[in-house]
Amino acid sequence: MSRAATTLPGDPPGGRRAVAVWSIGVAVYFVAVIFRTSLGVAGLDAADRFQVNASALSTFSILQLLVYAGMQIPVGLLVDRLGTKKVLCLGAVLFTAGQLGFAFSPSYGTALASRALLGCGDAMTFISVLRLGTRWFPARRGPFVAQLAGLVGMAGNLVSTLVLARLLHGLGWTPAFAGSALAGVVVLVLTLLFLKDHPEGHDPEPFPHQGAAYVRRQIAEAWREPGTRLGMWVHFTTQFPAMVFLLLWGLPFLVQAQGLSRATAGELLTLVVLSNMVVGLVYGQVVARHHAARLPLALGTVAATAVMWALTLAWPGAHAPMALLLVLCVVLGACGPASMLGFDFARPANPPERQGTASGITNMGGFIASMTTLFAIGVLLDATGDDYSVAFCAVFVLQALGLSQILRLRGRAARRERERLVASRVETVHVPAA
Repeated sequence: MSRAATTLPGDPPGGRRAVAVWSIGVAVYFVAVIFRTSLGVAGLDAADRFQVNASALSTFSILQLLVYAGMQIPVGLLVDRLGTKKVLCLGAVLFTAGQLGFAFSPSYGTALASRALLGCGDAMTFISVLRLGTRWFPARRGPFVAQLAGLVGMAGNLVSTLVLARLLHGLGWTPAFAGSALAGVVVLVLTLLFLKDHPEGHDPEPFPHQGAAYVRRQIAEAWREPGTRLGMWVHFTTQFPAMVFLLLWGLPFLVQAQGLSRATAGELLTLVVLSNMVVGLVYGQVVARHHAARLPLALGTVAATAVMWALTLAWPGAHAPMALLLVLCVVLGACGPASMLGFDFARPANPPERQGTASGITNMGGFIASMTTLFAIGVLLDATGDDYSVAFCAVFVLQALGLSQILRLRGRAARRERERLVASRVETVHVPAA
């Protein structure tokens, strides 16, 4: 079967209204990514401002990702229960407060608390956007809509790299971060005024919520599906190399280990983002047309990333050549789109009322891997006297772990998905005409 899905009874119609509403949700996610990745261009400035070493600096991003990862299942449950609009509004309030607090933080401790608050709000955005897409667009458009959301998120990363970096170095710490917080206020107002959870006539079926029993049932049933677990491990294995590079350690690696200027390093970070946006469009279209391409694309991305990091870290000279760094950054750009494929395994494995929970479990994967690698690199840098070649070998350990789980689960997930597809065809045949 070459198509990812066919039009099913009760599918949302899509159209211009769907694009307009979905765009508001994606705008919230766009701003959240700007705030999330703002430390990536301010890492060296933060180290000077708060007088901290590499391990303490990595704690900023680790704490932010720890909160983000820990919130994924609760957020998924909230989205399933309360709907998209309420969760997105709460998220916008929290990440805006966190960005504003970071702007005025007088100490390392208050800055850490601000990043934690930001991570909490950020955690509420992407799952909400995924849920919004499934409520407003037909199922067959799911892979492309999800990749497009990820692409817009990377555009937020591009804003951090190009715009926020210039504001930071031109205006200073507090004006740059406080000024960027205004974007959070704008998307909050737009969400309150214009966003709707679903199109008219497509209200979700009532679903009984029974406190702790409901929570346990949602998590257990989502986790029981091999597709959910496979999606989580695909996300785990593919996302973190680029996330670690963009979120914190890319700029120090390029400046301190490769001897590049900040301007040149910033251009390479921008290349990662641009590559991500292009590859995201390609992956989305390929998977929408050829569902079986999901796993080969994910595994190919993992292999290419491992090869490029191995060549870069093992280069015999003092610095890797620019051509190699350019290819490394292009390949890292494929990590984000490859991680989105994890949702394409979890989505068909779960019914609509469990999509938020399943997406939350899947989304935990990459952020747990990123958090672990950020911490490992910081510790190894301090232990080895800033030897980046040793520190970045942590990437290979996490990739090996994730790859082993993907290979273990792929057969079971494929069989279960075929069973669901056959069952849905039988149900479709028996649906009476309207």
